[in-house]
Amino acid sequence: MEISLFDKCIFEFLGTMVMILLGDGVCAACTLEKSKAKGAGWIVITMAWGFAVMCGVFIAGPYSGAHLNPAVSLGLAIAGKFAWAELLPYAVAQMLGGFCGALLVYVFYQDHFKATTDNPDGLLGLFCTMPAIEHKSVNLLSEFIATCVLVFIILALGTQGNAASVSGAAVSTGSLGAFPVTGLIMALGMSLGGTTGYAMNPARDLGPRIVHSLLPLKGKRDSGWGYSWVPVAGPLAGAAIAAGLFLIIY
Repeated sequence: MEISLFDKCIFEFLGTMVMILLGDGVCAACTLEKSKAKGAGWIVITMAWGFAVMCGVFIAGPYSGAHLNPAVSLGLAIAGKFAWAELLPYAVAQMLGGFCGALLVYVFYQDHFKATTDNPDGLLGLFCTMPAIEHKSVNLLSEFIATCVLVFIILALGTQGNAASVSGAAVSTGSLGAFPVTGLIMALGMSLGGTTGYAMNPARDLGPRIVHSLLPLKGKRDSGWGYSWVPVAGPLAGAAIAAGLFLIIY
């Protein structure tokens, strides 16, 4: 059965929404007052983000390829593994999924948001990324390198020798491979996430940032719009270079 572009976009939306619900959800759990997980720390956050991506891939993988990220879609298109005509619809679906996932986090934790009135940076940080040390050129490089590694390894996972098979038949858990990508996200977060929070995904950052700007949160700060271009430009550039390197090497 052929899957329409509309259906693919629906699954990109759903997969991205669940990914952000669980990913921003763990940030909320570790940040908000009176949460049982408050202060659980970076290891919990990076592990949960890995599992959040895994869940999104399980939802969308069989139908859309589970890009869940405009940068991944761009990289796959440059590498010749995704149709250019589908790039913009996918990106729109992913952005909407990121927005709705972040909104669900607010609905879920609404009482805890009300109890958190003196942590403006934390309130912003649970929705989107901000750098530990703001130095935009270096922050841009961090996002560029992290996303370049992400997309290059995703592409490498599909090469002969890495693709799983049983008796010569390909075996897939979502077209990008849910379990390897889970480990990849955890590794990137633990190793390269300390500078900027490893957005690596415009839909993961911009959609939730818009939600933060719209919500009537007590004691919230501005939404960091002066920095917001970094987790968009860095990942897109990193994905493009990763795809180019992949074409050269493989």
